[in-house]
Amino acid sequence: MRAWMKAVLLSAIVASFPGWALAQQATSSVDQVVDRITAREQKEVQVIRQYSPLIETYIQDLRPDKELGNTPQRDHYFLGLADFKKGVVDHSLLDKKGVRGKTSGPLSHVSDFFSSEYVPEGFLEMVFLDTGGFDRAHYHFDYVRKEFLGEVRCLVFDVEPLPKTGKGRFKGRIWASEQDYAIVRFNGVYTPIATMTGFNLHFDSWRTNMQPGLWLPTYVYSQESNLKDVFGAQVRFKSQTRLWGYNLRAAGRESEFAELTVEAPGSIQDQAAAAQDPSPVEAERQWQHEAEDNVIERLQRSGLMAPSGPVDKVLATVVNNIEYTSNIDIQPEIRCRVLLTSTLESFSIGHTIVISRGLLDVLPDEASLATILAQEMGEIIVTKPSTDQWGFNDLTNIPTTEIMERLSFKDTQHDADLANQKAVELLKNSPYKDKLANAGLFLKQLDAEQKALPALISPKLGNRVYVAQQLLNTAPQIQMAKLDQISALPLGGRIKLDAWSDKVDMVKTRPVALISEREKMPFEVTPFLPYLSYYSTSPAAATADAKPEAKPAEATTQPPATETQTQQQAQPQ
Repeated sequence: MRAWMKAVLLSAIVASFPGWALAQQATSSVDQVVDRITAREQKEVQVIRQYSPLIETYIQDLRPDKELGNTPQRDHYFLGLADFKKGVVDHSLLDKKGVRGKTSGPLSHVSDFFSSEYVPEGFLEMVFLDTGGFDRAHYHFDYVRKEFLGEVRCLVFDVEPLPKTGKGRFKGRIWASEQDYAIVRFNGVYTPIATMTGFNLHFDSWRTNMQPGLWLPTYVYSQESNLKDVFGAQVRFKSQTRLWGYNLRAAGRESEFAELTVEAPGSIQDQAAAAQDPSPVEAERQWQHEAEDNVIERLQRSGLMAPSGPVDKVLATVVNNIEYTSNIDIQPEIRCRVLLTSTLESFSIGHTIVISRGLLDVLPDEASLATILAQEMGEIIVTKPSTDQWGFNDLTNIPTTEIMERLSFKDTQHDADLANQKAVELLKNSPYKDKLANAGLFLKQLDAEQKALPALISPKLGNRVYVAQQLLNTAPQIQMAKLDQISALPLGGRIKLDAWSDKVDMVKTRPVALISEREKMPFEVTPFLPYLSYYSTSPAAATADAKPEAKPAEATTQPPATETQTQQQAQPQ
């Protein structure tokens, strides 16, 4: 048949079946979108390879409970420094032993096949969708719908690897930004699920827009409820993986270099004329203050401590209230900072109180927060922790992967007991004296979880939360069926972390009324559902380290203190 006759016939078919033409156009359009998404993802993998963020994975093994559903019975904690340039490499900040033999997947069989264990690299791998060919040659793409994740409008596709395209392919659903075709979320599993050495686990991986056009991995949630390992044992677990510290080069004093100014000669001469040598007491104080700053700077540069910000102000307000009502004025003034790990711990470095993000997350009210701060204030007042040794910079100038081994701020049991006694004295004079039963309830719940959650409750740098018997005696019995009794929040209920700058802020969520005791979930892992937004160049609100003016502030109106917030079971937005 001649070419012109074919063209006429094709035109006649199109005229007779207009829907067919529209379908062909729609298919072509979808293919073009898929090509843009896959091309962008290939570039995204190369961009991610340039970074070495901190990665933290916390896992809770579960057991079924008739009233509460699945509850934690054991937990595991990993903290490391990712090395994407070398592939999927996790340099542990904690245990250096690693897994014996060759493994595959987050849940792997040890080489002797007598046990299974979690592998941190397996959870780190979940930040990549597919590094070996995510395209239409290896996958089938099925368009589902358009959907908003926060303010980001997304194109949603179900994807499945084509036959005979190899192992380790992703099967599940992807969400790609309609604005720049970046994949911002993917939910599914690597196939095949089971291998000779381990298991691939279902996961939900999120990326956030940290700079213009830059989407980087931030959260990964994983869960299994009906999986059996090679020995036939039931595997039930939930895990949270967090990544942060993408811009560590800007942390600490380095960022202040551009702000240096040169004073006029006259001003320098005036200062020189008024200068005098400090007294021995002043010299000792200055030495200790410099040592304190050395430690704080090292922790911040490593990504383990947040820069000063609004959360510090909330903590300082509570400290100020306790000082004012106890008629004391601690000098040098107490500063407060946030440790970025999930473990429940606090400690003091000189006159700086450090509380972990995880501990702030689970505190149900301000009276409980005041109790933790009072314990550290008691340490500063009674035991006067020395920082002299940190005045030598070589002792803090250490690699990030060695910080947990070479730095420790743990108290002796004797010092902890003295600090606890002083804390109770401070609290009895404080604005929180009538709500100490709430703090006792938190401590009672924490005490009840000691055996099930040792990895979460065991500190890595500082002190575990000490349980004051006097406060326990004032606490009511824990009643899970009583929905207005909140003993502790799940992880992620308070603090929002910016993975690029390491800044922290309070989570802003609407109050949620609980409908059953299963929704209480004290200290438990829950899924991530961040509110995605595009990067904004608007300047952030300035923050200050200054201690609030001494007055009895209405701290109960400040987060995390409101009664409605105690019933929120929220995740970072």
